[in-house]
Amino acid sequence: MITEAALRGYLLEEVLAWLLRSSGYEVLTAKDDEDKKPWRVLEERNHGLVVRGRGAWHQADTLGQFRYVPPFSLPVRLFVEAKFTQSRVRLPTVRNGHGIVHDVNENVMTTVAAASDSPRRPRTRYRYNYAIFSTSGFSQDAQEFALAHQISLVDLSMPDFERLRSLVFDTAGAVHAAMNAMDTAERPKLHEIRNFLRRLLLDMWEGPATTEPSVTAPLEVLADSLNSRSTLGLVLAFPAAPFVLGLASDDLYAFVDYARRQPTHAVHLRRLRNTTARHPVWQVSPQDEPDAYTLSFGLPEQVEAWIIDQDAGAPSRTSWVKRSMLSAMTMYWMDGDHAHTFQLRYEPAALRRDLHS
Repeated sequence: MITEAALRGYLLEEVLAWLLRSSGYEVLTAKDDEDKKPWRVLEERNHGLVVRGRGAWHQADTLGQFRYVPPFSLPVRLFVEAKFTQSRVRLPTVRNGHGIVHDVNENVMTTVAAASDSPRRPRTRYRYNYAIFSTSGFSQDAQEFALAHQISLVDLSMPDFERLRSLVFDTAGAVHAAMNAMDTAERPKLHEIRNFLRRLLLDMWEGPATTEPSVTAPLEVLADSLNSRSTLGLVLAFPAAPFVLGLASDDLYAFVDYARRQPTHAVHLRRLRNTTARHPVWQVSPQDEPDAYTLSFGLPEQVEAWIIDQDAGAPSRTSWVKRSMLSAMTMYWMDGDHAHTFQLRYEPAALRRDLHS
């Protein structure tokens, strides 16, 4: 029987798959490549979805493809890895993510023939990225390596994500207790639990799903909490930087209502002090109407160090961070099949003032 700790990680993966789709990505399965034999790059194996690289097939906890292809670019795909642990994610995990994304991006065969005597066809290529979400943060060397190799780290340990962590933790506890009370032969398999949750969150039908009421009831509570967004405000933001930001809000619809009226608007960005988070928490609010909404996020600590570092060479790094990382954040909000695009613009010249306010 699966442990409760492992179940937390699997449930967090499904929550992140839902978050990925609500942020403009389509969650992929092996069925998306069924019509691409023999040059398909996705397969379903015993432990789930795998992606073909140049040298090996790689496990994908969750894989999403952005709905729109950037100009003069390749379709963008994103690996998402979930870590619900008590200790910080360390370097080996991030190094493994870099190895995976490097190998799949090196799979550069441009044409494939279905048979030796058939004409060669162009093969679709993709640009893969990698993001790791951790409920306990990341070690310093993991952050440094990730920033150097453009692996996105999303720290879910900050106070704003407490409700998300508690929701997954409580759901895993309830599901595990229900399974523990059942006879071994009656216990649902992990894929049946995940299939049931994916039907609720993603409307995806991947195979048999559990119907045991004691197991499905807590999963329904989890899905209802996410789908309503009334008490759990969570959205992804994409700065022009080698990481993704996970933003939290007590009233996400207040942000959406404002952003629909002003899809591109200037914001204040300030760093909070004296919080219970392991690292500084940042808040975003609109420049013209500061009380309209508030979003919170945490920057990787190494980026913080670059910003406030006063040693030799810091001015050029600080200028790059201000200009490239924090001058704008792009966010996507799905309304049915339509993706709204919002851009939050920040004046880099004010960054130093906000850091020390």
